Amino acid sequence: MELLNFMYSNTLSTTSATGLLDVLMAADKFEVASCMRYCSRLLRSKDMTPDSALLYLELPSSVLMAEAVQPLTDAAKQYLAGRYKDITKFQEEMITLPLAGIEAILSSDDLQVASEDAVYDFVLKWARAQYLQLEERREILGSRLARFIRFPYMTCRKLKKVLTCSDFDHDVSSKLVLEALFFKAEAPHRQRTLAAEEAATLNRRFVERAYKYRPVKVVEFELPRQQCVVYLDLKREECANLFPSGRVYSQAFYLGGQGFFLSAHCNMDQQSSFHCFGLFLGMQEKGSVCFAVDYEFASRVKPTEEFVSKYKGNYKFTGGKAVGYRNLFAIPWTSFMAEDSLYFINGVLHLRAELTIS
Repeated sequence: MELLNFMYSNTLSTTSATGLLDVLMAADKFEVASCMRYCSRLLRSKDMTPDSALLYLELPSSVLMAEAVQPLTDAAKQYLAGRYKDITKFQEEMITLPLAGIEAILSSDDLQVASEDAVYDFVLKWARAQYLQLEERREILGSRLARFIRFPYMTCRKLKKVLTCSDFDHDVSSKLVLEALFFKAEAPHRQRTLAAEEAATLNRRFVERAYKYRPVKVVEFELPRQQCVVYLDLKREECANLFPSGRVYSQAFYLGGQGFFLSAHCNMDQQSSFHCFGLFLGMQEKGSVCFAVDYEFASRVKPTEEFVSKYKGNYKFTGGKAVGYRNLFAIPWTSFMAEDSLYFINGVLHLRAELTIS
């Protein structure tokens, strides 16, 4: 009756989500696309719940005219991605979600995660909980979920573990890791080009999420002394968001078996009482470990756009300690962030830290 009523009056008397879904399915059966779109629009205007959103995700496989419900399906994906964007906070609840829900969440660029390593760890945890048989798990990970993990932004230490993870078919994991390493080896401008090319597609493996810990590129040397060169890129908007007292941390990197990190700060210059940009190097592990490190901070500078050394020194690290400079560029924050700043090249601040065990 509701469907007939719509065909004569373009209105429906039912307003409940269950009633609208029933009418939508009947309209699909009789190929009344206009009624399906009408029901879809009314359902989108209602408050969603995780259960209703998951139900809407199933519609394209349940109806003949899937395009009529696509806006509703898209809205359900956005709802789930927004509700569960903090993976750490909702991890136990998310473990029970079906595959379609997990795919909707992982496709988001706005996940609140420490790093892509955390996304990988969660996907493995979910797959092991949902698919107890190894072959089933390998199939789901390889054919459905791997494309939502942005392997190029994982740390090299975690990528090594991917290669030996039995949950992935070895050929699949080898291909994923190789692709990630090739991306890491690209110049920054080429990485941005690849990310921009994929931003308009469903495959977003080269698109960076807003990680709590910023990805770094690391080059390691064993001889003549143990050394690593670390590259950290920060976008202009990331730096702007640090004002007036914020800080952003890099992913961990390793030298001599010890974990280190870089942190960029907006500080108050203690002598001149103005805000400025600071850079610090810290040791990750707390404890009794102690060894000396020669370090040097550098930044690419216009007009040559080459790296120019800013500070160097030697510091005896113990666990949990850090060394750095509150005003790396010896200028006020306003000059650092100005449109004619010497330090932003195509909107990106390029920092380099060299560490050598002394």
